[in-house]
Amino acid sequence: MATVHPLKREKGESDSVALHDRAIDNLRYIRETIERAGAFTAVPGWGFVAIGTVGILAGLLAAGRGDVGWTLTWSVAAVLASTIAVVTVARKARRVGLPVLSGPGRKLALSFAPPVLVAALLTAVLLRRGQPDLLPGLWLALYGTGVIAGGTFSVRIVPVMGVFFVLLGALALALPPEYGNALMVVGFGGLHLVFGLIIARRYGG
Repeated sequence: MATVHPLKREKGESDSVALHDRAIDNLRYIRETIERAGAFTAVPGWGFVAIGTVGILAGLLAAGRGDVGWTLTWSVAAVLASTIAVVTVARKARRVGLPVLSGPGRKLALSFAPPVLVAALLTAVLLRRGQPDLLPGLWLALYGTGVIAGGTFSVRIVPVMGVFFVLLGALALALPPEYGNALMVVGFGGLHLVFGLIIARRYGG
């Protein structure tokens, strides 16, 4: 019976271990690449449609109300829209098998959050100083900034939507205050509806 030389056996075993390690590294690379490429087709088109509907209703309810009532109406709408966004993103991500709290999902959230937090901070400052007429432009522009930043980790159409929000925000800051609510409806209502339908059609809901 032939025997295997110890040196040959060690060499064969080391080659096998090296091949196994290389295969693991390749699988890890493939998985990470898929996660990056999946960046974020889990954006919910129908969720955006629902958020747009909330924006239109908020605009109708807020129209003609005083500064406090107007701000409160849109603030409640923002909380409701955020809830819809979280639920629909999580649902679509689960359906298509993409991670929400890791990979591109995490990057998207971390990029989107700072402009929104700045908007909340500046809202408190402007209300305290009696300048609520600046809120529509501020909200539209900073929300758009967040969408552009987060959208770099998503499908191409998302940052395009963000650009439109920033432009609307600039317009709201340039025009007289009485146009603010209407531009909010165009942005948070109309843009979400239009882009939501496009995303739903192109990227599976």
